[in-house]
Parts: sequence; C-alpha cells; structure tokens
Amino acid sequence: MRAAGRPAEEAWALAAASGQSRRTSRAPCCTASRSLRSRRPGPDGAQPSRKYKRKENMLRLEHAWTWLAVTVGALLGVTPSASRDLSGSRPNILLLMADDFGIGDIGCYGNDTIRTPNIDRLARDGVMLTQHLAAASVCTPSRAAFLTGRYPLRSGMVSSNGYRVLQWTGVSGGLPTNETTFAKILKDRGYATGLIGKWHLGLNCESSNDHCHHPLNHGFDHFYGMPFSMMGDCIRWELSEKRAGMEWKLNVCFQIMAVAALTLTAGKLTHLTSGSWTPVIWSTIAAILLFTTSYFLGALIVHADCFLMRNHTITEQPMHFPRTTSLILKEVSSFIQRNKQTPFLLFVSFLHVHTPLITTEKFRGKSVHGLYGDNTEEMDWMLGKILDTLDTEGLTNSTLVYFTSDHGGSLESRLRNNQYGGSNGIYKGGKGMGGWEGGIRVPGIFRWPGVLPVGRVIHEPTSLMDVFPTVVQLGGGEVPQDRVIDGRDMLPLLLGTAQHSDHEFLLHYCENFLHAVRWHQRDGGRLWKVHYTTPVFHPHGAGACYGRGVCPCFGDQVAHHDPPLLFDLSRDPSEAHALTPDTEPAFYRVMDTISRAVEEHRRTLRPVPVQLDALGNIWKPWLQPCCGPFPLCWCDRENGQA
Repeated sequence: MRAAGRPAEEAWALAAASGQSRRTSRAPCCTASRSLRSRRPGPDGAQPSRKYKRKENMLRLEHAWTWLAVTVGALLGVTPSASRDLSGSRPNILLLMADDFGIGDIGCYGNDTIRTPNIDRLARDGVMLTQHLAAASVCTPSRAAFLTGRYPLRSGMVSSNGYRVLQWTGVSGGLPTNETTFAKILKDRGYATGLIGKWHLGLNCESSNDHCHHPLNHGFDHFYGMPFSMMGDCIRWELSEKRAGMEWKLNVCFQIMAVAALTLTAGKLTHLTSGSWTPVIWSTIAAILLFTTSYFLGALIVHADCFLMRNHTITEQPMHFPRTTSLILKEVSSFIQRNKQTPFLLFVSFLHVHTPLITTEKFRGKSVHGLYGDNTEEMDWMLGKILDTLDTEGLTNSTLVYFTSDHGGSLESRLRNNQYGGSNGIYKGGKGMGGWEGGIRVPGIFRWPGVLPVGRVIHEPTSLMDVFPTVVQLGGGEVPQDRVIDGRDMLPLLLGTAQHSDHEFLLHYCENFLHAVRWHQRDGGRLWKVHYTTPVFHPHGAGACYGRGVCPCFGDQVAHHDPPLLFDLSRDPSEAHALTPDTEPAFYRVMDTISRAVEEHRRTLRPVPVQLDALGNIWKPWLQPCCGPFPLCWCDRENGQA
C-alpha cells in the first residue's frame, strides 16, 4: 500500500488555517489607510488650524459612522443570506460521484502524492465534510440510498445471499418504480434532469426493452452512459468480477460431462454396458455446450454488460474504451449548454476509478502510483473540464456543485505486487466491509459561490442520503411524507447556521445484516461506534479479505462480537483500540443507548421485495438488451462523434 501523504487531520487543520488567513489578510491594509488619512496636512502644507482640526474631527466622526453603517449593513446583509430560506432560490445542481474512490487519495483530505488540483480547488472554494458516510460499502445499495434518501433496506436494494450488487444488465432486479428519487421531484418542479455515466440500478423487468428500472423511469429527462458498471471483465482483465469464477465452474462441469461421455462410450464399445446410446449422446452434447460457453464467456460478458446507451437507445455495444472519456465530457458539455436557460439537475456518475482503470494515453504513466494514480488524475482533469464549462457558460455562481464517491476504495483489487484499488487513508477496511470506516467514509465537498462560506470544514456526521432532502428543498420541492426519509437537510450545517448534524444515530448494513451503529453524543462531544459483526480478514493479520474478491457479510467468514466492539471515533478514528468495560466507564451506557436506537429503527422497517437475491439477480436471456437480433449484439452509432 502507498503512503497516504499528510494525515487527514493535518490537512484539515491547514485548510482551516488558510481560510482564517484569507479572512484576516485585508484588515492591516484598511487600518493603515485610515491612519494615513487622519494625519493629512492642511491645504498649504502647514499643520492644520484648530478650526480645520475641528472640521477634520467632524469629518472623521462622519466617516467613522459611515464605516460603521457600512459594516453593520454588510453584517446584516450576510447574516440573513445565511439564515434565510433558500428553498426558492432554485440553483442549478451538479452532482459528481466517483466510483470506488478512496478518501485517502485526495489532496485536500491529506494525500500529497496524487495530483487532484481541481478537487482541491473545489474544497478551497466551498465546504468540505470530514465525516461524510455512504449508506452501504458497495455500489448498487449505496447509489439507491443516494437517489432516494433512504437506507437501501427500505427499498429492497439489498441481498441476503451474497449477491451484493446487481450482477448483470439482463436481470429483473432494480430500483423499484414506487421509489421516489430527487430527480423525479425536481423534474416535477420544472428542472431539466440528466444522468451521465454509471447507473447500476437495473434496467428491465419482463422484456428486453420494457426499461422499468431505466433512469428515464426514475425522473431523469436524459441518460447517457452505462446501464451497468465498469468491470475488469469489460476488457478481459486479469482481475475479474465474475468471468474467472464462472469459467472455472464451467470447466469443472465440462470435465465431469466429458468423463461421463467417454466412460459411457467406452462401456458401449466394449459391451460392458447395455442399453440405449441416448445417455452418451446427451452427455456429449452437454460437454460440447459447456466447453463452447466457457470458451466464449469473456466475449459474451463484454457484449452483455459493457455498452453505452443514450436514453432508450443502445449506441455502442460493446464499448470502444479509448473514446469513452471524450464522449462523456462531450455529453456533459452538451447537456449544460442545452439547459443553461432553465434550472437543471445533472448527475455525473464517473466510470473512474473502478477497475480496470481504463485511462487515456494522455494520463498513462504520469502518476507515481501506477495505473490507479493515472486514472485518478484523469478523473480530476475531467472534473476540471466540467467546472470550466460552467465558467464558460456563466453558470458558476448559480450552480451548487457537489463531489463524492459511492463508497471507499477497494483494498482487494490487488494483483501480485500491484495495488489497483484506492487508499482509505487512516481509516480501517475498505469497499465491501459493512461497518469499518474505510468502506463508508467518503469525500463530501459542496461549492456555491456567494452562498456557501469559503474554506469551511465540517466535522459533523453526514450521509450521502442527506443530498436527497437538501437538493429537493433547494429546488422548491417537498420531501415525501408518505415514507420514511433517512436523510437530513444539510443546508443549515453548510451555511453555518446550525452547529450540529441532525444525525444522532447512523446504521451501517452489510447486505440486510446490521453490522455497526454510530452514536453522535452531542452533550459530551463524543462519537461512538459499535460493531456487532466484522469480516474475518484473510490471510491472518491482513487488513482485507485478499483472495476473496470482497469481504462477506455473513457465515463462517465473519466474527460476531458479544459484547460488541466499541470505539470512540472522536479520539480513535482509525478504530485501532476497542474499548472495554474496564477501560471505558460509559461502556454499558453507550451499549444501552445504541440498543434502544436500533430497536426504534427496526420498528420503522416494512417488508419489501428483495431486489438483489437470486430470483432478481440471475441473468435471463429474454431481458438482455441487444442492439441487433439476439445474440448478435453489436452496433457502433458513436462512430465519428468522439
């Protein structure tokens, strides 16, 4: 693992210090100017007369009152703007989300070896959150929670059998149509709404083109990108999400059927067995089919999952990756230009920095952290180009910009001596680990020039789910009252009119299993974290589940803790030292308080269909999107557009 650079706390302290420096740097200049004016000589160069001095004193007093009035007016002008109701302001809203991005890989969060100047500039010009949390440590449930403001358990965007995310494009599971996204609400309020990039929340229900889970069925006017997710399997990479495992199973089955066919054939030829040749024929056919499927599996996955769509039309199947970055940037620019006269909500869901870390030639080999660093720096450049588009179109001051990641970096994305996943800084664990901070602690940066303070750093617990009520109310919409919304409006916290987060408790699930809970004890200023279940790292002593792809949520590869593990995150953010009744006098009080909160939370849960379990998460050929007659899924409608 690479070094994370400066500790995150030091980086935040530097950011706060630089902000204070900016706030105080103009004071000496103003003082010196007033001092020079007060010693100004008379018109003839002599010392002023008593009458002139009296007049000067009157002018000085008038000048002082004027400055006082201006100062008070300015203060009054600032204070109401920070506390007024901004729900009717209807800014443009630009949401930027990285994929599998580690919080330890960003300059403003402490890294000093990977170059992220555009993300850092966004933080300097706005508000940075240091305890921003994903609702899940893997893609599909985290993104569902982000769009709906609800724990993924409430919408059924979880599993109970190890299928942590949607496995194929051609499955029936996905974000239910009765869920309300912030895009749906803002579209009803007159916003132009767009999603560019990754979706990974389902596509079809009963046929290959019913598009029941499609972004356009969840409030987005425009969609361009991958309905599924970037994968190592998209380029038949050595690090494989499903191809390698499936090939191994198919080869085992092929060998079994081949041995059976040969044995039956030998038995018939030597007259050791009697009866029909039918078993020989069928076992031979099965062996041939298994071998053929295994041989072509990589190509089948590439065509089945790695394609681009514009709205309901497949434009490129499979994807031509060298031009994907330029196509996405072009689509973002086009959307902003088309909708600059009306309020818009644009969700840019980067394909970076998920493996296989597809990076254009311009950035390959440029960082000191290999392919992952190259891919990160390219994403930062893309973010800069998007912000430049806002500047060019004169939209910077009227646009709320937000940057985050869907969860922490993937520690298991490692091959031999190469680390292809992100760094989570000082935080323990990573992607796929239900409760450990490294999997759920994500960057959170907001910028809105003239409205949000500059250089503000917030150390209060916040959630990706909080984006839902925040942008809904800013856009003039209303938060639904017919369902539980777990997100909280962040605007008072961002403006500085509220000192504390509205979250007292936050729960951390792994699939549908509760792994951990945090309690923000406001009266004592302490932040407690309780772990009921943690993954067993492999090999022993490691900090991840190497060799397993992702850590499990249940079974014999997790540890159940009785009593639960307790950490004081306000003093031990790395979760290095578990507290006990002997070392923490408040141990049982904390456990009792959190236990009551969990019971109260469980009373709000209602049974819903689980979308990611086997029935909704196995590939069905009749649901497979295809731009030609199935299985000849090949087209290139992007040619000449890059």
